[in-house]
Amino acid sequence: MTLDPRQALRAVLAPRSIAIVGASDNAHKIGGRPIAYLSRFGYAGKLYPINPARGEVQGLHCFPDFAALPEVPEAVIVAVPGDAAVAAVDECTAAGVPVAVVMSSGFGEVDAQGRQREREMAARARERGMRIVGPNSQGLANFGNGAVLSFSTMFTEVAPQDGPIGIISQSGAMSVIPYGLLRQRGIGVRHSHATGNDCDVTVCELAAIVAEDPALKLLLLYLEGIPDPWHLAEAAAVARERGLPIVALKSGRSQAGQQAAQSHTGALANEDRVVDAFLAKHGIWRVQDMRELVDAAELYVKGWKPRGRRLVAISNSGAVCVLTADAASAAGLPLEPLADGTQAELRAILPGFATTTNPVDITAALLTNSRLFSDILPPIARDPAADAFVVGIAVAGAGYDVPAFAADTARFAEATGKPVVVAAPQTSVGAAFKQHGLAVYPTEAEAVRALGQFVSHSELIAKAQAQVPALPQRPRAVAAATLLDEARSLALLAARGVPVAAHRLCRDADEARAAWAALGSARAVVKGCTAEVSHKSELGLVRLGLDSADAVAAAYHEVVANARRAGVTLSGVLVAEMAAGRRELMIGARLDPVFGPVVLAGDGGKWVELMPDAQVLLPPFDAAQTESALRRLRIAPLLDGARDEPALDVAAFCRVAVAVGELMRDEAAGIVQLDINPVIVRERGQGCVAVDAVVFRQTN
Repeated sequence: MTLDPRQALRAVLAPRSIAIVGASDNAHKIGGRPIAYLSRFGYAGKLYPINPARGEVQGLHCFPDFAALPEVPEAVIVAVPGDAAVAAVDECTAAGVPVAVVMSSGFGEVDAQGRQREREMAARARERGMRIVGPNSQGLANFGNGAVLSFSTMFTEVAPQDGPIGIISQSGAMSVIPYGLLRQRGIGVRHSHATGNDCDVTVCELAAIVAEDPALKLLLLYLEGIPDPWHLAEAAAVARERGLPIVALKSGRSQAGQQAAQSHTGALANEDRVVDAFLAKHGIWRVQDMRELVDAAELYVKGWKPRGRRLVAISNSGAVCVLTADAASAAGLPLEPLADGTQAELRAILPGFATTTNPVDITAALLTNSRLFSDILPPIARDPAADAFVVGIAVAGAGYDVPAFAADTARFAEATGKPVVVAAPQTSVGAAFKQHGLAVYPTEAEAVRALGQFVSHSELIAKAQAQVPALPQRPRAVAAATLLDEARSLALLAARGVPVAAHRLCRDADEARAAWAALGSARAVVKGCTAEVSHKSELGLVRLGLDSADAVAAAYHEVVANARRAGVTLSGVLVAEMAAGRRELMIGARLDPVFGPVVLAGDGGKWVELMPDAQVLLPPFDAAQTESALRRLRIAPLLDGARDEPALDVAAFCRVAVAVGELMRDEAAGIVQLDINPVIVRERGQGCVAVDAVVFRQTN
């Protein structure tokens, strides 16, 4: 049986036949639990247990080996240890099995020897066209069709229910913890997949297949590394086409976390700010922890399409109103006053001591008049300034018509078609609202945070849809790189449209004098030009502020002498104009071994490493995207001028950044790394100029 590599992955999510190597009669063992699940959860295909020591397993006929099977199964579970697992995979490969789910551990997650064995096993399978999920995989579970090729205990403890959410994780535990949390909330989960060591099929590639499922409304990912961003970008593109949001929890933000990830699944620890930029570019929302991964799930599955960020808060507690306002401010959800007409209607309904602006404080009068709630909701629903709503029921119960409040809120949500969340700390009160399908949180802070994520993510997806990010190039291997001297570096940049400071390469003092005269600059810079060191100031190879031919000639001799003392060979001495401007910015770029070209743009100057303030850009990008990134810098207020300082020529700087991005994408140019610091930016309309450059080019 030969299938297209992607078709094999589709097949493993709905296989017509499954063999289990290491099948066990004990439903609590790794080789037994998948058989129990497949039988219990409605799998309709054929099952072929394989165990030479048994004639029957869990009521099914058991086969001694592959040769005894009546057909080549579409999927095989490998649940035997060590060398037996490798042998089983090789047997699957030889038999033409499309895909094997290898649950066995002791591979790349353990040590170098395990990694080598894993690579060799995967290479043999790849040669014959077989896909491998794992090893060290907890398995795959599709509750839409009962294909539960998993040994997770969670599905025994928490009953499954098909639903609109998919979960894909490199970690087994992280594939079922969100499952458990969602099921506690009564939300169904269709997919719960753990890819393990990702020796072949990665969490990113599997996401591209699962995203095709038309029943899904939300896809959750747990990532310990992103070794194949092109597959994740493909998954994001499929999801955007379908209107399927993807939320990702990427661990390893700290150095300690990165080291733990490496020891856990052998995952590559990607630089965190590059990960942030990549996920945002493709419309994937990144959360900080497991709670954030699932908190907003109910909002995503409602099918709401937010049209703005303006929030209206309603509560029977003044304190909750204040806390909601604080939470809304933190989430970037403005509480704008309701329209005058709306407030007039509310004043006619509420007692005189109530607040009708926004938040709307119904007050404790709700206890004596249960109609207050149903009466105020229709005028609020009609208000044009409302894009989303938080309803906070601080205290209710005996004496309150809670069922009516819940029914009224449900009608209100349906009438507006806008996001509505409820904050109710009392379990009984929250249950009444949940019965009407409303999203309920214990506190107003949790409700607003979830709503803020949902609204912000919707904006991020819309931005990605408008820009249509290209699939990233697969990074090219770089054996070695050579530092270009500054003259060659500046020439390379100038040829790509980057404005560089006027300069001449001189080889004696007379040429230095002539360069001074030709430049016609009030002040000049003299720098040693060498391909041996990138930081020249510390070696005395830079002299600034020279204002005469004699000073330039003297500086020439001094730089040459300092280079000789430092053992540095010069290709010449640069005499350049000392450019003036309003602000020193910087552009850096490198060829990331995973993500490919990465550009860094931000504040520059000599303190750039001590006080970094920069944003990551992933090529290709345009000037508008560059400016949007610059507006996120700490120095962003200075870009438009401050305290009598003129605005900077941001547009000119953005053009330089775009040119650098295109240079990095050009494989023929072979640039591995570059730094342009500083880029002197002048006031608006007067451009910018690169005055120093360090460029490393791939050695052929």
